[in-house]
Amino acid sequence: MFKKLFTKKRSRIFNLYRVFRALFISQYALMVEYRAEIALWAISGTLPLIMLSLWSNSQAIYSFGYNPINLAHYFISAFVVRQFTAVWVMVSLEEDNLEGKISPYLLQPVPPIFRYLFSHISEQFSRLPLVLLMIFLLFLFKPNYFWLPNIGSLIISIGTIFIAFLLRFLIHWIFAMICFFTDKASSLERLLLIPYLFLSGMIAPLEAYPEQIKQFALLTPFPYILYLPSKMLSSQSFNQTINIEVLFIWIVVLSIVSVFTWRIGVKHYSAMGA
Repeated sequence: MFKKLFTKKRSRIFNLYRVFRALFISQYALMVEYRAEIALWAISGTLPLIMLSLWSNSQAIYSFGYNPINLAHYFISAFVVRQFTAVWVMVSLEEDNLEGKISPYLLQPVPPIFRYLFSHISEQFSRLPLVLLMIFLLFLFKPNYFWLPNIGSLIISIGTIFIAFLLRFLIHWIFAMICFFTDKASSLERLLLIPYLFLSGMIAPLEAYPEQIKQFALLTPFPYILYLPSKMLSSQSFNQTINIEVLFIWIVVLSIVSVFTWRIGVKHYSAMGA
C-alpha cells in the first residue's frame, strides 16, 4: 500500500516537473525572440547606478555609516537585485483579460499564475548575460568597486533574491486581480512604483532615512524586496529587524491573500475581446 502511494506521489511530482519544464522552455524561447526589448528593459533598470553617482560625491554618506566603497557595493547589488525582481504581471494579465485569453487558461489543468510566473523567470534567464556584461563594463571603468562575495554568501543571496522576486510578484499579482473589475488595472502599477522607489532602499539605503520613516518602511514589504537582498549580496551587516524570517512571513501572508483575491476575481470574470 505504501509502495503504491509512494509511486503515485512520485508520478505526480514527475508530471509537475514536466509541466513546469515545458512552461519554462516555451516562455524562454518567447523571451529570446524579444531580446532587443529585454536589452532595453535591462538598461532602464540602471537607477541604482545613477543614485550611486549622485551619492558618491556627497559627504553625507559618512553620517549614516557608509564610505564610497561600501556605498558602491550596496548600489551595485541593488542594481543586480532590481534586474532580477522586475515584475510586469499586472500589464500582462490586463492585456490577456481584454483579449479574452484568460478563458482558455482557466480550462487548463495548470493554474494561470504559473504561466505568468515562469514568463518572469524565463525573462530573468534571458536577461542574465546582459546584466553580467553591464557589471563587467562597470568594473572595467571602476576597478576600485570590484569585489566578490564568498560562495556561501553568494548562494544565500541568490536564494534571497528569488524569494524577494516572489514577494514582489505576489504583490503585483494581488493588485492585478483588479483587472477583473476594471480595464485600467495596470495604472495601479505606477502607484505601486512610488512607495517601492522610496521605501525599498533604491533611492538611498535605509540608514540614510530619519528613524520614523525607517520604522515605517520596515512595516511594509518593500525593504525586503530590495534592501535586504542588496545588503546580503554586498556582504554588509544590516539591522536585525530586517531578516529573512520576515520575508518568509510576507510570502505566506500574501500567498493566502492571493488565493482569495484570485477566487473573487474569477467569480466576477467575464470574457472580453474576440
